Amino acid sequence: MSAVQPRQHEWSEQWSMFEDHELFLFQDWIRPLTLEDLRGKRVLEAGCGGGQHTAFMAPYARELVAVDLNTTAIARARNRAATNVTFLEADIATMDLGRRFDIVLSIGVVHHTDEPDRTVANLARHVAPGGRLVLWIYSREGNALMAHVVEPLRRRLLRRLDRRALRHLARVVCLAMYPAVHTVYRLPVPWLPYWEYFRNFRRLSFARNTLNVFDKLNAPQVQLITRERCEGWFRTGAFVHHEIQPYLGVSWRAMGVAR
Repeated sequence: MSAVQPRQHEWSEQWSMFEDHELFLFQDWIRPLTLEDLRGKRVLEAGCGGGQHTAFMAPYARELVAVDLNTTAIARARNRAATNVTFLEADIATMDLGRRFDIVLSIGVVHHTDEPDRTVANLARHVAPGGRLVLWIYSREGNALMAHVVEPLRRRLLRRLDRRALRHLARVVCLAMYPAVHTVYRLPVPWLPYWEYFRNFRRLSFARNTLNVFDKLNAPQVQLITRERCEGWFRTGAFVHHEIQPYLGVSWRAMGVAR
């Protein structure tokens, strides 16, 4: 299996420093799929990160194959007790596992790849007939702050910053959000930018919100995906049905049933 995308130390450093145990977030991201839908299924996790989602799925899946180009050692170490999980180091855009799965999930990963279109097409090839492809991706719509402020700052100023210093910066930025999140964003004014997002922010711990900020500042690259582009992934003839839902005004939940 050849890798078109180079390995990126940022991800291994991120998941060495952080863990994520917020089950409700994962359940939100995979809807309308549920963990019960994984029961007895052959599941492919495309981009397993630190193995946190692997841990959520392993008790349900009959077999779970978790793939990542950068972090499989971390994910494997955190899931030692899961005997039904196989970890593979590969580029999800180019891998050929030689088999198909009942459910293929890629949660929060496709928008960080070099070629999202190629990545999704390759994931679709790994879905068995009648199986499901499940994606959660950052949206272009509703993300002006990220597109025009966060990303330019990250590219120009933060790329060479030590990861520990970046973690400290993420804590400071996260803390600075709290006054507005707990005052202005408590008002019933859903037309405010990021209103839905910050309502969810209040449900999370400071540590989890810091991870979210760090992720935005640390990612080597991100492509924000329009709904039209996402729709195109499922209109290739490979799927008999698909649905795309906005999530918190800043991302898409997408699921397709393979032909």
